[in-house]
Amino acid sequence: MKFIKNLCSAVFLGALVLFSALAVFAQNQPKLNTKILLVPLDDRPPCLQFTVKMGLIGDAEIITPPSKLLGKFTTPGQSDKIVEWLKAQDLKRFDSAIVSLDMTAYGGLVAMRRYGETTAADALGRIEVLREIKRRAPKLTVYVQSVIMRLAPTGDGKNESYRERLSRWAEISPYAESKAETAKLEREIPSEVLTDYKNARQRDLAVNLKAIDFVREGTIDYLVLSQDDAKPRGIHVADRERLIAEVNKLKLTDRIAVQPGADEVSMLLLARALNRHFNFSPRIKAVYSSEESANKVMPFEDRALRETVSFHVKATGSQEVKNEAQADLLFYVYASRFEPGRAESFAREIEEKIKKGNRIVVADIDPKGDVQGGDPKFTAELGSRNIFPELNSYASWNTAGNTIGTTLPQGVIFALAQAKLMRSKDAANRIWAAQNWFTFHRVLDDYYYHTEVRAKAKDFIAQNKWSTLRLSDEASEKVEAFSRKLMLDSFAEFSDVYFRKNKNGLQKNVSCEKPSDLSFDLPWNRTFEAEINFDLQCRVAGKN
Repeated sequence: MKFIKNLCSAVFLGALVLFSALAVFAQNQPKLNTKILLVPLDDRPPCLQFTVKMGLIGDAEIITPPSKLLGKFTTPGQSDKIVEWLKAQDLKRFDSAIVSLDMTAYGGLVAMRRYGETTAADALGRIEVLREIKRRAPKLTVYVQSVIMRLAPTGDGKNESYRERLSRWAEISPYAESKAETAKLEREIPSEVLTDYKNARQRDLAVNLKAIDFVREGTIDYLVLSQDDAKPRGIHVADRERLIAEVNKLKLTDRIAVQPGADEVSMLLLARALNRHFNFSPRIKAVYSSEESANKVMPFEDRALRETVSFHVKATGSQEVKNEAQADLLFYVYASRFEPGRAESFAREIEEKIKKGNRIVVADIDPKGDVQGGDPKFTAELGSRNIFPELNSYASWNTAGNTIGTTLPQGVIFALAQAKLMRSKDAANRIWAAQNWFTFHRVLDDYYYHTEVRAKAKDFIAQNKWSTLRLSDEASEKVEAFSRKLMLDSFAEFSDVYFRKNKNGLQKNVSCEKPSDLSFDLPWNRTFEAEINFDLQCRVAGKN
């Protein structure tokens, strides 16, 4: 009995010590300003990693479903289990929710492009969970993205025999002058493929329309109907125009945006959510490197660059202004890669505005769609002038919409953080570390990976006669190792450039340790996107 009594005492004391340790640990954990629920479009870095990391700039904790539920490339996310996960959440602990209907309904962006096993009834049934969310937490602000299906199917290495034909059919089939070519393509495309494509479009449109209805009834507070990669003409135009007509008929233009984009929308909605939560709405003036480019339609989009900028500014909950004197942020949009001398002159303009105390957002856009990463000349000019650490934000990847939809939210959220969130030294340290991490990451990913390393990785793949569309696990590991080695050199090189101390600059009171522990992965076994991570610690001097 004495042994049992002593054992019980020991167990009790051990439990008490453990409980005390856990309590101390919990007390030492930083309490962020806000908590936001996120169901991402899929698990790719722009949809998940970028949004979570950007949230930290706004001192926000982003809570997402377990990664195993989000799928991978052509393997759809587990929509039914994501619905269960949503139902299991204590919704009252969140300040807002950002939900991708495409992940919830079909299992992600790739899954929404094919009919497969998800019927319209399945998809519409799953998104009913939004009504339950609003019923259980009526004060929770719910932001939603629903994608308008793009023209081309996903390149997965299996559909190359007809993928371009199907994309061409989708572009020309609505028009009478293309009747002969349309008929020819319909004979060449496998009939079951064309049927699946048509069924997917019809189902996805039904979900888009249901989302509008959810806004009308108050289930959704703000909706972005985002047009995935498209062109000015094609089968998608009728879908988009029908959606716009429905929004106008219901007089919901202040609560629904129909705009280009896909991967970046969760970041736009994050900025909007934080702006609304903290009653913040910065005024933004766009400054274009070329007025001619501003009025052109950029690759993979369906409207002029100027319009894309305006839509994205509005989506963040910010205000676009024409007068520089009224602006809180100047948005410098570089789209002049092929204009001699413009990289230098535009960088010089940015440098001069920084010296005058203006807060600057930068987008480097590829007007031809050739590189899908940062421009070497413009990047070199920004680097040599030590501009990157002085910016509110920077981005340069893939489409104009992707780039704008990444840099604008970061710039807006950091402006919010500077105005309202750095109330303690701990908060300031967290925010500055997050801000520097994200800007450094953008240049590392957008320029060093996409412009420099990715081209070499594709050559490495070609030398080994592997498919660039989808690598085997073994091949992917070899490409990762090849790329990681090159990225380590870039990591060290850019660390020296970025963390040069500017004694009179924006970060004159901020000191950061050099970033460490670089990791590099190809999450979808292809080079199109890379997941890059590293550690970075920053401290602010003299703030209580």
